Amino acid sequence: MLPFIILTCVAVPVLLFAEFKAITGLRWIAKPVASMGMVATAISGGASESLYGRWVLGALLLGLLGDVLLIPRTRNSFLFGLVSFLFGHMAITLAFALRGLDGKRFAAALITMLFSGFFADRWLAPHLKGATIFAVRLYILGISFMVATASGTRTVHPWLALSGAVMFYISDLSVAREQFVTKSPFNRLWGLPLYYAAQLLFAVGASSPEAFEQLFSR
Repeated sequence: MLPFIILTCVAVPVLLFAEFKAITGLRWIAKPVASMGMVATAISGGASESLYGRWVLGALLLGLLGDVLLIPRTRNSFLFGLVSFLFGHMAITLAFALRGLDGKRFAAALITMLFSGFFADRWLAPHLKGATIFAVRLYILGISFMVATASGTRTVHPWLALSGAVMFYISDLSVAREQFVTKSPFNRLWGLPLYYAAQLLFAVGASSPEAFEQLFSR
């Protein structure tokens, strides 16, 4: 797994450079490479060996698709990317749920996330119109359930699941700010590292016990 984790960690700074310098060609190279690194991390770690891992791997593949769809920055491409990420959240939410949930932790987290989602909606609502309003609200609901499920999951590495989910949520605020509120390369300065860190945590958490032990015994 380690070589692919390193691949993503190297590609992300290159992607940030491309974003700040507005180098479209380099963006088309660095972003898919960074995203393929997170998928390869899961595959090399044996994610496909368990039902949980296969759902996480599916979520990562949907994330890869979403990443590519967000590169052109057109309205339609953004909406298709949003749908891809939403299905990814559904996949990883199911993965967390399949491991069993602590009802109290899940309920407390869900209430917290619904409050957070309400304020996110109020923040974005003045900048949305048409079908985008429904799409964004559906996405907020989906990622809120994902974070709540990560909080309540009984997976083998719950701290990886919750840390990744929270990082993903925060990173999406940078995407929303860039897309709807204020365009700035600084949105990606904090959003992209958090996003890829979140996906790598999901990938590592879905690895086989042997691969996980090997990674942290180095």
